[in-house]
Amino acid sequence: MKSARFKRHAPASLEEAISLLGELHEEDCRIMAGGQSLVPMMAFRMARPDHLIDINEIGNLANLNVAGDTLTIDPLVRHARFNRITTPGPTGALLARVMHHIAHFPIRTRGTFCGSLAHADPASEWCLVAATLGAAVQARSSRGARTIAAEDLFEGIMTTSLLSDEMIVSAHLPLLPSDAKWGFYEFSRRPGDYAIAMALVSYTIRDGLIAEARLGVGGAEDRPRRISEAERLLIGQQPSSELFASVADAAGDAIEPMEDIQADESYRRDLVRVAVRRALETVE
Repeated sequence: MKSARFKRHAPASLEEAISLLGELHEEDCRIMAGGQSLVPMMAFRMARPDHLIDINEIGNLANLNVAGDTLTIDPLVRHARFNRITTPGPTGALLARVMHHIAHFPIRTRGTFCGSLAHADPASEWCLVAATLGAAVQARSSRGARTIAAEDLFEGIMTTSLLSDEMIVSAHLPLLPSDAKWGFYEFSRRPGDYAIAMALVSYTIRDGLIAEARLGVGGAEDRPRRISEAERLLIGQQPSSELFASVADAAGDAIEPMEDIQADESYRRDLVRVAVRRALETVE
């Protein structure tokens, strides 16, 4: 199929893009960076925007910057940028590992980190990273700017708290401590398919015991989120197979699984238990 008619705008600056969005947002206007999610939806006419604001011709929007303990990611940073370790410490290794689970190579060369957050697919690996590590985005409109925490950004399946005239102009990802350990596991039917369940965990070891535990689950519910019930079981304990099994069970019990053509409720609960346990068992 072909998309419905639309008008493409190619602003030369971020300010021009935000101004256009302010003028056109009531007519169903979308920002296009990578377009790897939006364009297929348009082709199937699941989305019919009247206007596309293509920001790809704007210079200086593809930067990664580390300042203090935060990684700032600009709106044209592609998935493939994380193919190699671009950030010091365990965070860089984590991002590189996760990136290889995103779709297929051509998509990774065009899709963007910030675009994934704006699209808010429950099966998005970057959305899980943002939710688990406590990221935030800066959203701008012609009215001003505001910072939105990841836990407040994702509201449901492909639904965010962004207003129609707001654009994500940067994502801010807290760096893991230099001694942090992390693990990630994802299950999909075939390599490159959407994740049916995935888990991300990080923690540090203090005097032989787990501290600063973060455990997030994605792909199983209508949005990715941290599972506090599972995190509490980890803190203050020695790593062990028995502990990891009980934490995985707690995570499976805590979620409210989606049901779709891929999996019913009980199957997704079991997958979450497996994903959490394998993420814990492969901690680096």
